[in-house]
Amino acid sequence: MKNMTIIKVTGLMVALTLGVARAATPALRAGAAAVDISPKEFPLNMPGGFSANMAAGVNDPLHARALVLDDGAMLLALVVVDNLGVAREVCDEAKALAAQRCPLKPENILVCATHTHSAPVSNTTTGPAPAVAYRKLLVEGIAEALVRSHAALRPAAVGVAVQPLPEEVFNRRWYLKPGKMPLNPFGKMDQVKMNPGTSPDVLDQPAGPTDPDITVLSLQEAKGHKPLALLANYSLHYVGATPSGKVSADYFGEFARLMPSRVRGDTNFVAMLSNGTSGDINNIPFGSTRPPREPFEQIRIVAGKAADTAWLALKKIEKHATTARLGMVQRELTLRLRRPTAEQLAEAKAVLATTDKAALEKLPRLAEHYARNVIAAAEHKEDTLSIQLQALRIGDFAICGIPFETFAEIGLDLKKRSPFPQTAVISHANARHGYLPTPAQHKLGGYETWLGTNKVQEDASDLITAQLLEMLAELKATN
Repeated sequence: MKNMTIIKVTGLMVALTLGVARAATPALRAGAAAVDISPKEFPLNMPGGFSANMAAGVNDPLHARALVLDDGAMLLALVVVDNLGVAREVCDEAKALAAQRCPLKPENILVCATHTHSAPVSNTTTGPAPAVAYRKLLVEGIAEALVRSHAALRPAAVGVAVQPLPEEVFNRRWYLKPGKMPLNPFGKMDQVKMNPGTSPDVLDQPAGPTDPDITVLSLQEAKGHKPLALLANYSLHYVGATPSGKVSADYFGEFARLMPSRVRGDTNFVAMLSNGTSGDINNIPFGSTRPPREPFEQIRIVAGKAADTAWLALKKIEKHATTARLGMVQRELTLRLRRPTAEQLAEAKAVLATTDKAALEKLPRLAEHYARNVIAAAEHKEDTLSIQLQALRIGDFAICGIPFETFAEIGLDLKKRSPFPQTAVISHANARHGYLPTPAQHKLGGYETWLGTNKVQEDASDLITAQLLEMLAELKATN
């Protein structure tokens, strides 16, 4: 079957739409704000696993951290939210609310999630009162962060730099030694396994690369060079091992807490760490064993190293620029949803029809869970999924926003092929639609490729990359 994709382009820059060059870029203005979005009512489910994970309190606060930029012709905004993945409906509602309260346009706003696994569900509209209340709090918090950031606009200067932190990122998909690969939940044999343990007797080699770089966008006040805000990007999943039953922003929040001391910023300084392309990356050092850690300890370690690395990156910026041309291209891309084959559907129904205890014990791990996923995929009312892609320009720096848990090699490819000197790729942007492996990784199998964790056509990453490269080229053409 030929690929059928539908593309809708919105939010193009004025200069691009009219086909004329803009006048000389005026002085840049920037504003930033952080709004506490910690829940007030409990209990709340924290998604991300295969069973309920209920929170009864707060270990460390969750925030919506926003940055608004103004070059005189365009207002551009980005919000980093401490959440597993902010639903598209919540993103759209928060953007619209902010646009009612200040001059920001919804199509010029990127909302992304850090992907902490210790935050409440974002989009509960019916059911337990605490969960419904949290959705309202989240929408209001994101909008308020944008409104406050706009109100804080002032003359600013911008700089960008990159510094690697390779020792905290590990590809979690591994080839195993002969005879060590278990059956997957569908009773089949994959070529690679996610999180295979740390024993060298089992491990062969990782199935993909890592992206070691921390990219930082630094904003200072134009006069006096006072630190105003910092946006960082690192391709590392959450760290985890947070205190049981407590909400936490994971290492993303701890990074934001530490950065003011690194740059000697005051209480108005806002630091934020976005999640890069970490769909197949985590913080487990496969092939070796760490000493035991107390809850939150590894988070502190990683956040401290990330803050130090961001500081080293800042030292590379020789001069912050007081002008920077802004731009945003937004597109809707329609992808096919995956459907199970007749054979897969029959196998799933057989698993769920099994009642004999001995037979159930012989099933592969998570067989029942993924059998339900297969049946749910077969019962989709829609055949397609419309996703939102965004490409932002801040001077000679570009940002791509992708609404998936994106594999590292996709981000590396976009950075390499981007027409901009520096490019960051943000996952979980404007929604979270599951994992995004490459077609080659799909052939290897493994958790991130299974029906249920991956929802869209297997060549989706190629289609998304092609669209983003076109969008980056459009932004670059405004020089």
